[in-house]
Order: sequence, then structure tokens, then C-alpha cells
Amino acid sequence: MSATRGISGLWVGLRAMLVFTLVLGLGYPLAISGIAQLALPSQANGSLVQDSGQTVGSSLIGQSFTDDDGVALTEWFQSRPSAAGDGYDGGASSGSNLGPESEALVSAVTDRRVAIEDLEGVGNISAEALTTSASGLDPHISPEYALLQVARVAQARGLQVEDVENLTRSHIKERDLGYLGERTVNVLELNLALEAMDT
Repeated sequence: MSATRGISGLWVGLRAMLVFTLVLGLGYPLAISGIAQLALPSQANGSLVQDSGQTVGSSLIGQSFTDDDGVALTEWFQSRPSAAGDGYDGGASSGSNLGPESEALVSAVTDRRVAIEDLEGVGNISAEALTTSASGLDPHISPEYALLQVARVAQARGLQVEDVENLTRSHIKERDLGYLGERTVNVLELNLALEAMDT
């Protein structure tokens, strides 16, 4: 009789596992994916950014606008530095994990400061231009850093500084709900708008 109970209990457990696997492992993810596709299709598909019908990136992941040697291309707005792999590598997302006493961090920040001072011709540089984000994927910079780059970008493209500044200001995203987070500029979106303005 105990063997029969054991087999019966095993069968009940197996059926429960199959039901929960179907409901929670298949049904629930499909339902949530369907709701996401209906309610927030762009976000559900990775917040992809399109240019002339081509996917050129995601508004959630930064990109480098440098040459093969890592030198900033003067005609583009520059992103925040990245410590994720070779830069903005989603498979190696991380910060540098270097503390404020780290000689490597101090050296990296100093090198970046010198490079930006040479590039922009100014000395007052915002912190996010010198340090990497915790994820290494941050696609945003501060409005201050974006506006710092306006004169250089305008000169490199032969555009009016006022036009590039107005474009930059139009891409400033305000704080969520008016008070959460910081004001930001998405570098990829700004560069795409810049390219469209320059054609």
C-alpha cells in the first residue's frame, strides 16, 4: 500500500511540475512579452535607433565616436568613457572598479582631462567626461558636457555655432517627473540629428 501511495504521490508531483512549467515557464513569459509588445513596442525590442531604415544602435547603450586608435573624431559629439570591454561592450558590462586612491584611475582621469582640454580648448570639464559609468554602457552625457563640445563640432562641420547649440539644447532630456535623476543628452541621437542637419 505504501508503494502505491508513493507512485500516486510521484504522479501528482510530476503533473504539478508539468502544469507549473507550462504556466510559469511558457505561458507567463509569452503573456508578458505580448503585453510589452502592445504597450511599449520600442522598449520591448531594445529601444533600437534607426537611421535611413538601418538599425544603428540602441538609445540605451552608448557608442564611441573615435578612430581605430581611440582618438576623438572632431565632427562628432563625444560620449562618456567606457570601461566595458573595448568600450560599450554589452557582454562585458562593468565599471572600472577602481577606487579614488587608485593610481590607475588617477592616471586615466588625468589623461582624459589633457585629451579633452586639447580637443575642446577649455579647462572646465564635467566629471562624467573624465570617469566611466558603473555599467560602462551609459549612452548619456550632461548638457554641460554636450554644450562644451558645440564650438568644436560646428567648426569641424562648417556649421554655425548657434545652429549646433540650438540642436544640442533641443536634445536635452529633462528630469523624469521633473525631479528624478539628472538632465541628460543622448549622444547617439544627437549625432544622428547633427548628421541630418549637415546634409
